[in-house]
Formats: sequence, C-alpha cells, structure tokens
Amino acid sequence: MNKKLTAALSGGAVLLLALTGCTSDEGNPELDAWAKKVCDAVPAQNAKISAAYVAITKAAKDTTSTPKELQQADSEAFQDLADGYKARASLISNAGAPPGVENGAKVQQDVVKKLTALSAAYGDLKKRVDGLDTKNQAKFASGLKDVSAEMKQVETQRKSAVQALKTLESGDTKKALTSQEGCKQAASVTASAAAADS
Repeated sequence: MNKKLTAALSGGAVLLLALTGCTSDEGNPELDAWAKKVCDAVPAQNAKISAAYVAITKAAKDTTSTPKELQQADSEAFQDLADGYKARASLISNAGAPPGVENGAKVQQDVVKKLTALSAAYGDLKKRVDGLDTKNQAKFASGLKDVSAEMKQVETQRKSAVQALKTLESGDTKKALTSQEGCKQAASVTASAAAADS
C-alpha cells in the first residue's frame, strides 16, 4: 500500500469499550449487571479488531508481497473489521440502554447506529479491495490509492463512533464499565497497542 494509508491506520488504533477510571464502591446493581454483559465480550472483539488493524498496517508497509497477496491480506482484515464492529453494535444493542442513565436509550441507539455504519463502511472497503486488478501492477497501485482515500473517510466515521462510545461511557456508566474485568483487560491491551504504535 502507501504511506498515506499507513498514516490513516496508525491513527486508528482500537475502538474500545473501556476507558480507564476509578471503580465505584457504591454502584447501581442493575447498571453493574449491564456493564458485565457488555464487558464480558469486549476482549475477544478487541483482539479481532486489533489484529485486523495490525494486518492492514503491515500490508501498507509491505514491499515484497505480490498484489494478489496484498489484496488477500487487506480483504481479510477489512472483513474482520466489518465483523468486529458489527459484533460490537449487536452487543450494545442486545445489552439495551444503561439502566438509570439520563438519555441512556438515545445514547445507546446512537452508538449502535454509528458502529453499524462503520461496519458497513469496512464491508465496502473489502468489496473495493476484492475488485482490484492484481494482474496489472499500475492499475492495482491506482486502485489502492483510491482505497486509501476512502479509508480517510472511514476514519472520520470511526472517530464519530468513538465519540458516541465516550458519551455512553461517561459518569456512572464509566464507573460500572471500568470495574468489570473484561473492560479492564481491554484497556490494558489497548494501552500497550497505543504505546507500540507511537
């Protein structure tokens, strides 16, 4: 791929459902149960999403693989991202609105909507990569350049989804989430990945 795509990806570490914070001594049992439901699946989802970003970044720096090999690597990674964000959207949708949180349903629906759109965007990128001409080096390079430009638009969507998640993960909800083991694991792994990216 090219350096522009690498830059777009390295800034797009992992969208996560865990922010660091203090744990709550006096929690809301219903909210804690909601947080447990959400956090239990987060480590596996984050692992899939993280691995996909690593694969795309690696492919972007790859100068030895054939166009067909690069196409396959990118296609698989985009599919994993589409699946990972779709799973995240389903998880939050199925968990329902965080109990006792003002505007909880509205915030939850916004997150689901943005994660679903992000999943679809990565699905579209997979289709674009799958359609590239790997037999013609110049056409392939030109096609990758177009995919790179599209990636920048997807990065805007990712940032919007991150912002929606941060809104969901504020106040009492943040305390409930950060007290759950699954979200603690995800936060720890993401901090390590961010350090490795810098």
